[in-house]
Amino acid sequence: MAFEGLSEKLGKVFKNLRGYGKLNEKTVNEAMREVKMALLEADVSYKVVKKFVADVTERAIGSEVMESLTPAQQVIDIVHDELCKLMGSTNARIDFPSKPPCVIMMCGLQGAGKTTHSAKLAKYLKGQNRRPLLVACDIYRPAAIDQLKVVGEKAGVKVFEMGQENPVKIAKESIRFAKDNGHDVVILDTAGRLHIDEALMNELKEIKAVTEPNEILLVVDSMTGQDAVNVSKSFNELLDITGVVLTKLDGDTRGGAALSVLAVTGKPIKFAGIGEKIDDLELFHPDRMANRILGMGDVLSLIEKAKVSYDEKEAEKLARKLQTNKFDMNDLLAQFEQIEKMGSMSSLLNMIPGIAGKIKEEDIDERKMPRTKAIIQSMTAKEREKPSIIDAKRKRRIAAGCGQKVEDVNNLLKQYDMMAKMMKQVSGKGGKRKAMNMLRGMGGMGGMGGGMGGFM
Repeated sequence: MAFEGLSEKLGKVFKNLRGYGKLNEKTVNEAMREVKMALLEADVSYKVVKKFVADVTERAIGSEVMESLTPAQQVIDIVHDELCKLMGSTNARIDFPSKPPCVIMMCGLQGAGKTTHSAKLAKYLKGQNRRPLLVACDIYRPAAIDQLKVVGEKAGVKVFEMGQENPVKIAKESIRFAKDNGHDVVILDTAGRLHIDEALMNELKEIKAVTEPNEILLVVDSMTGQDAVNVSKSFNELLDITGVVLTKLDGDTRGGAALSVLAVTGKPIKFAGIGEKIDDLELFHPDRMANRILGMGDVLSLIEKAKVSYDEKEAEKLARKLQTNKFDMNDLLAQFEQIEKMGSMSSLLNMIPGIAGKIKEEDIDERKMPRTKAIIQSMTAKEREKPSIIDAKRKRRIAAGCGQKVEDVNNLLKQYDMMAKMMKQVSGKGGKRKAMNMLRGMGGMGGMGGGMGGFM
């Protein structure tokens, strides 16, 4: 995950500080040198690092910290505050006009994920009860229009295209189409290049002139480190962007771009791409990102993920089954699928305070849940409904069918039996209420603190 290396290094610095009952200027300066090196290694801009360390040091050697009973904690609080300032003290939002449509112009270099994130943004806005329209303005890259159609279909959003027509004309016509067909958001997927050139910028300026966009969002690949910051600065100078969409924050990135973009351009990060799925886009919250960097977890984001993934109707149906003690393997499979919608196990675990920053990706076997699902899917309909009929012969057949060991099948059945016994507790008086509370816990936290933990 992003910032993993930075979080680890900062954690060591703060652990050392906790060893001091009182802090002095020398101790703080030594700690800040370590913080400086950690930020530079995370590919944060040198100018940004220099100012950040200076601001933290100035506050940390003040009487508020030096005379405090918990000086190390005070320093951590200061670092947290300054990280929030670095990434933006407030959560930036889309600026919707009073009169629709809201025109959002997506721009950036090739390979940053512009087309995919245009569709992700459309899906996100659709979930906010908007009626977005995707517009294919990239006529140069081979199959760009087809790609937008594919991701647009995944997002359940209409795509407007005019083939190889002039992109400026396409953009202009799309707004007319949106007004005539009740679309209140127009997302322009513009062309990119492998580098910034005059032809690209002139076309983008023309599109900006004819569409008068409410938002110009620059899509930046966080894996490119300092190059991402340089690209942001160049696009901002030429187009006056309103915000940044930072992609691949789930990847093996040092995270320097996220900590440098606002300071260099003066424009906030508005969204972050956190995975490959069409739903893997979230609002960028500077305070929550600061929590993650400092290993404090991110419970609010975890709850929001759970709310999106949690199917209340399915839960009602399952609660009735739990109440009558009819929980079976089909229901278990359905719960796994709800958890998977929330994202990878490593990303979920790193949002939980006390666990965040302590678990590395290599310590988590992301293949465990798909393998467990495969075992259930290898069962017959009758076996799923009544697991008690699964004997040694059936276990061998199930294991062979999903490429697992008989031991794995046995482990699943043991875990299921434990859950089934737990489910009996919700039967009887007040059963439905107890069942719904249990399901909310399973869906809301991915079962990580309950009976489902053994399947992961």
